[in-house]
Parts: sequence; structure tokens; C-alpha cells
Amino acid sequence: MNYFIKLIIFILAIFLFKKMCFSEDKPYSEQELKSGSYFAKKETREIEKDDFANPGMIWVERGEEIFNLIQGPKNISCASCHNSSNLSLANAATKYPKIDKKEKYLVNLEQKINLCRKNKMDVKSFELESKPLLSLSTYVSYLSRGKAMNVSIDGEAKKYFLRGKELYFRRIGQMNLACNQCHDEQAGSFLRSEKISQGHINGFPAYLMRWDNIASAHKRFQFCNNQARAEPLDIGHIDYNALQLYIAWRGNSLLIESPSVRR
Repeated sequence: MNYFIKLIIFILAIFLFKKMCFSEDKPYSEQELKSGSYFAKKETREIEKDDFANPGMIWVERGEEIFNLIQGPKNISCASCHNSSNLSLANAATKYPKIDKKEKYLVNLEQKINLCRKNKMDVKSFELESKPLLSLSTYVSYLSRGKAMNVSIDGEAKKYFLRGKELYFRRIGQMNLACNQCHDEQAGSFLRSEKISQGHINGFPAYLMRWDNIASAHKRFQFCNNQARAEPLDIGHIDYNALQLYIAWRGNSLLIESPSVRR
């Protein structure tokens, strides 16, 4: 009798241990992964799927114009380099955030665009969250639309990944909330009239109806911080990059949807 009791306790211990470890990394299997659009209302999904109705496509068009704009003392555009096959941007957005080989630190797509402007084109960087920068990042993300997220957490990226994981599970603000409490424990539940998503960012930059504007993942992080009554970080902060890397990794294999439409 004691043997069977010990066996049951042992099996339960293994089950709980695996569950605990799994929930702290990827609470959803690849089959269970759902993009934010899955939780959106039907009319929102229909707007996103229709390029003529999707307001985010305005930013794609603006971004394409800037992408092809000749400027600076070198008299070149983004397209001067990236329209060649060896520097194609078809999968670029699937890999960010990533470690920049020259700068040796983690950058997201918007920051990488600014580094290219500064180091390759010899022109001024755009202000973070500005219309021209978001237009460019939306356009570059659009070029990867339908491609699977595939961020790396190897090498130097590992320490940022671990920091992002720590931030995801840390309770903050007057509401004492952590990201996982909403996006893992309550995913699919209603918050007011909207369903809580799994928190994936494969649709960013996204058109947010509440702001009538395109927003980066960092802007959305700020919004969540405010909802928890916590002090938000600056857009571009390295901790937001770390959090973005961790969340992007959780959504690896989800398809890029930018510009998605969210409430």
C-alpha cells in the first residue's frame, strides 16, 4: 500500500514540476499558439484582412515611399542596398529583436532602421515612435507578412532573454500585476468587451483603434504598464527590448501579420 502511495506522489511531483517549468517558459504548445487576431472581434479581423479597409496600410505606403527616398550626402536610399537579392528584407522582421553584430547589444527593428540610417546612409536617426520611423518599420514588417516568427535566444541574446523572462513574471504597479496573470492565466477571458489575448507581438507594428494610430510593441508595453498603475519605461529602453525578445520567442512559429488591427 505504501508503495502505491509513494508511486502516486512521485508521479504527481513529476507532473507538477513539468507543469511549473513549462508555464514559466512556453505555456502554449505550438498547436495552442494563437495570434491576437484570434481573440479579436469578427469585424476587427475582417478589417485587418482587407488591405483596402486596413488603416495600417497607409503606414505601409508611407514607409515604401521613405524606403525608396534618395537622401543624404551619399545620395542613396534604403532600397539602394536592400533591393539586391543578398540583402533582401523578406524575412527581416521575423528575427527581431536580435543582437546587432556591430553594436554588440540587443536592438529591435525600429532601432536597427535608425542604425542603418546613421551608419550606412549618413543621415539623422528618426525619433522613436515617430511617424516616419513607424512607417518604415511597418513597411519592413509587411514585407515579412506571412513568414513565421523566428527570433534567436542563443549566444549574447541569452542574457536579454532571461531578463525579459524575469520582467514578464514580475508583479508591478499598484495593481500588483504581472504579464502572465493576464496573458497566460486569463487568455480568452473577457476584460470589459474584449477578450484577453496570449500577448503575442507578431502583429506589431499594429494599428490600435483606441489611438487611431500605428503603435510599436514598446508603446503597447507602456499601455499595459499604465493599466497596472506602474511607471512605464521609455520607448527604446533595453528592458523593453529584453521583454520584447522574450515575448517574441514565446510566439516563434506564429506568422507575421503587420499591420494588424487591434482595439
